[in-house]
Amino acid sequence: MDETPPPKVAETGEPVAKAPPCTLVIFGAGGDLTKRLLMPALYNLASGGLLDDAVRIIGVDHNANTDEGWRQALSDTMQSFTTDRTSEFHPDHIDPEAWGFIRERLHFRQGDFTAPETFSGLAQALSGNVIFYLAVSARFFGPIVDALGAAGLLKEGAGAFRRVVIEKPFGSDLDSARALNTRILKQGAESQFFRIDHFLGKETVQSILAIRFANGLLGPVWHRDHIDYVEITAAETIGVEARGAFYEPTGALRDMVPNHLFQLLCMVAMEPPKSLDAEDVRDAKARLIQAVRPVSTADAVRGQYTAGTEHGHAVPAYRAEPNVATDSRTETYIALKLAIDNDRWRGVPFYLRTGKRMTDRVTEIALHIKAPVPSPFAGVGAAPDMLRFRIDPEQGLDIAMNAKRPGPRMDLGPVTAAFEYGDFFRETPSVGYETLLYDCMIGDATLFQRADSIEAAWAAVDPVLKASAGADPEAYAAGSDGPAGAEALLARQGHRWLPLDQR
Repeated sequence: MDETPPPKVAETGEPVAKAPPCTLVIFGAGGDLTKRLLMPALYNLASGGLLDDAVRIIGVDHNANTDEGWRQALSDTMQSFTTDRTSEFHPDHIDPEAWGFIRERLHFRQGDFTAPETFSGLAQALSGNVIFYLAVSARFFGPIVDALGAAGLLKEGAGAFRRVVIEKPFGSDLDSARALNTRILKQGAESQFFRIDHFLGKETVQSILAIRFANGLLGPVWHRDHIDYVEITAAETIGVEARGAFYEPTGALRDMVPNHLFQLLCMVAMEPPKSLDAEDVRDAKARLIQAVRPVSTADAVRGQYTAGTEHGHAVPAYRAEPNVATDSRTETYIALKLAIDNDRWRGVPFYLRTGKRMTDRVTEIALHIKAPVPSPFAGVGAAPDMLRFRIDPEQGLDIAMNAKRPGPRMDLGPVTAAFEYGDFFRETPSVGYETLLYDCMIGDATLFQRADSIEAAWAAVDPVLKASAGADPEAYAAGSDGPAGAEALLARQGHRWLPLDQR
């Protein structure tokens, strides 16, 4: 059926407006990102009635295919998710109406990403609003944008927009990020480029802004007078699997820190934006990242997993993975201590860690609260208070504090007040890209990275990147919480990481 489902209704009861009609051109039509994340996201948007009837999806890939061949391959992949509980998208069934809406709008074009005729052919086939999605290797970002510009495909006019979505990694260090920004901005305005970070598509990440700035209860605590230290963790249980060729020149620092972890840092640490307007929010993020002091090598710990046990199963060392050098010095774990030079956070350490083959899969932010001074309970064993945002795989907020134990004496015991998102809000299917695709279609850049923020993030970690070239990372066993050096990094100030298996 060529009918969109009814429009999605927000929690307020008001319908969410459909995105305007547009053509989505996906470079990398046969790639994993397109199959595993973009198509499920488009399917979920169609299920919510958020796509216009006139939407078109054109896939471009260097491998030969046809419209029907591409449609069938994607249909088979979508069906496979119903039995794959390990995938980010794992519905009980595929709704034939919603997928049919997407399927019949899929069109395939074979083309070399570096050949001018690929883009001249697109120019003849496209009109009106167009989004170009670069679901390709980072080496193609610059050449594709150059070719789009040369073919006139980025010229906007007659009320029509032309936008480009660029995946991470955006550069591999400060110099390359600056060069890529300079290159793409020769072909279009900053407002046309949407540098995507799918972490910001997660509802729990976006909710940090609401919890911080819409509640008078917690706001006064968000300050160096009350916060002892902050942890930001993104731990994975998986190894590099078949991605060794990508991971070897990349490593955990480049792969995760200047993008994912710095975006979480922005959400939890930036100043209140003037408004929720995209540029006001992005201005606040940029000021925060620019206030991060460049990280010294003394405040960084690199690790690499050795053979170990993951949930009862033996797993190989990183150096034994496919397409990994047997003497590799690539880090699969990184821990950093950040200092922020502004009035709110001066003197408060922010600890960031991310790694593969760790004890548990956890993405969270924990704010450790200073003990009240003065306090009649000083010296009687009061546990420090803590505010903890659970982002993945669980979604919620915990407040750990002290209460009186039952009995005749004034004894304290730790308690936790927990808020689970699913208890209060109707959860909608999401792989993290739905909001971002929709926002790009409506032109809302709030959740996308701007050139100045990306360069500031690379500038903060550049000293560690330069110093670590050729250095051996510290070994840690697969299935552990990481290298001993990461514990020592916090112990210098009497701090500790939260254990990853605390659930």
